Amino acid sequence: MASTARWQTAAQVLAQVRRRPGITRATMAQELHLSSGLATEITARLRALRLIAETPAPPRGRGRPTTVLGPHPGGPLVAAVELRHEDWRCAVAGLDGRLAGEVTRRHRGRDPRAVLGAIRAGLAELRAAHGDRLRAVSLAAAGTVHDEHLVQSATLGWGPVDLTGLTGLPLLFGNDATLAGVAEARTGAATAAGTALHLIVETGIGGTLTVGGRPATGAHGAAGEYGHLPFGDRARRCPCGARGCWDLDVDGRALARHLGADEPADPRSYARAVLDRTDPAARAALSTVAAALGSGIAGLVNLHDPDTVTLGGLGAPLRAADPGAFAAAYTDGLMAFHRTQPPPVVDATHGDDGPLHGAALLGLDHITSEAGLAAWAADVTGR
Repeated sequence: MASTARWQTAAQVLAQVRRRPGITRATMAQELHLSSGLATEITARLRALRLIAETPAPPRGRGRPTTVLGPHPGGPLVAAVELRHEDWRCAVAGLDGRLAGEVTRRHRGRDPRAVLGAIRAGLAELRAAHGDRLRAVSLAAAGTVHDEHLVQSATLGWGPVDLTGLTGLPLLFGNDATLAGVAEARTGAATAAGTALHLIVETGIGGTLTVGGRPATGAHGAAGEYGHLPFGDRARRCPCGARGCWDLDVDGRALARHLGADEPADPRSYARAVLDRTDPAARAALSTVAAALGSGIAGLVNLHDPDTVTLGGLGAPLRAADPGAFAAAYTDGLMAFHRTQPPPVVDATHGDDGPLHGAALLGLDHITSEAGLAAWAADVTGR
């Protein structure tokens, strides 16, 4: 088990347990092309290291009995954190990737030091509660993340912010929309798609293109800033510094503008409130935003040629507010050859929780790497 090959196989087994909840040892061995003896040996070692638990599988006719594999109740955990416009939230996940113990706390101000200080305190509480089982922290941020810095967050109004002081544990970072797209590609609505476009509407719109489950992040981690494409009115200046950003046409700020209201302090909550309204003015505003969403997605389909488009966050309810307006704008914006068989636009499986799920997956990739597993084994065995 100490050899590189054994750690690689162990990582593959744990990945199957995460991808296939309730998988049996026999099925795992078959899918990973392991002999029955090797599968038995590896699972026994993983049990001893508190990485997996085995329970008897329900009997299915004749044949040798097998077991169902799942995460060990005393196994390693990751903390997944999402930093949003109006709040931050965190949860822990075991090796199966399931989120538990979620807490949400609103920002008490916009100063980065205060916000990050609150997150730091929350992570310290988690570490005190879970001890050495907590192995890493993974942060999904509403902004561009590069080289351990949040280099720009238009929604938070932040410039470069150093994130390294949040915890003494290994710390991983990613853009919220990028990580949500990874979650959909690996465990959500895009698992069958080789090339998938994921979009998430919160305050503004972002997303990612995944190919084979891997996101295209660009040279500086800024790929997928679709909200800053000039699909909107160039008379309007975006907080990012550019003019005509699509962001300003597809979220709560757009709804407020169409309704003649002041720009909301919390565009996400404002959009939720408008979605609940049935008066003609609200429905007209929602129709306009649904059309702007569909038109922009058509442009991205022309650009990326995805198999599937998934919509997370407020994207799904905004489309549902006027499916006809969305569909007409989407179809009208497609190149002719795409119109014969347009990529389906589907609701994201993980909904609002996509960034948290993606952050958890990023953290689990780290702790189930060869180095991560070796470190856990050393702590468990005292070697």
